[in-house]
Amino acid sequence: MPLGLVYPANTLSGAYSIDNSCRFDRAGTAYMNKTPGSAGNRKTFTISTWVKRGLLGATSPIFVAGSSSSVADTLFFDSADVLQIEGYNSGIDYKFATDAKYRDCSAWYHIVVAIDTTQGTNTDRMKVYVNGTQVTSFSSITYPDEDYQGSINNTVSQTVGSSTNAQRFGNTYFDGYMAETVLIDGSALAPTSFGEFSETSPTIWKPKDISGLTFGANGFYLDFEDSSNLGNDKNGGTDLTEVNLAAADQSLDTPINNFCTMNSLDNYPLSTQGTFS
Repeated sequence: MPLGLVYPANTLSGAYSIDNSCRFDRAGTAYMNKTPGSAGNRKTFTISTWVKRGLLGATSPIFVAGSSSSVADTLFFDSADVLQIEGYNSGIDYKFATDAKYRDCSAWYHIVVAIDTTQGTNTDRMKVYVNGTQVTSFSSITYPDEDYQGSINNTVSQTVGSSTNAQRFGNTYFDGYMAETVLIDGSALAPTSFGEFSETSPTIWKPKDISGLTFGANGFYLDFEDSSNLGNDKNGGTDLTEVNLAAADQSLDTPINNFCTMNSLDNYPLSTQGTFS
């Protein structure tokens, strides 16, 4: 399986400023969630987030919507470090699993999932992008049916960083950092709504201001700038409830100010490997 293409994301001059990210500690069972009071648009929506992984080789949920192990929509890295999104309702309704493995713990990945099941052509109903480029090579792919409605934007738990409320893969947690984490209710957007390629270094994908986007009734915008309320919805909607997150989990490590990170893949000799935490 090929490695995922990683664009460098060091400090970028002239880039839109992202001041903070949020650290999700798997060992500390950290996550945040909310349950909408009414359903939004369950056919058309977009998930966008920047992530920097802290643990490889383990199922790592980024965003999960659902109420039980048998009903869930899940965006996650699997135990083979493959990026997947799937909808499950007593069986697989849709699934995208990339060929690429995303194993660079020193890089920020920008992930966009745009879904519009009203489209008549199945390949238009779901698109996945990493660092501004559409993913077109998959190890497994099942498109949703036309007008399919899953758990995203439904009146069930919408969770960032954990599967604790919809245990499709057991009770597990994300480990690493997230920045500019967004749910758009009612629009399937391209990655250019959230980022752009650098004019001076055209292989570098960088964030841009998204405050002018329309987030919809159940959408949210997490910028993690309020350390006393990391689940604050900058768009003004209902905040997400933080679980096992504190002010100390606000971080300065961001897609435009990328901190050095120890490489867990470079851990030798094998007989006396260290433990990263």
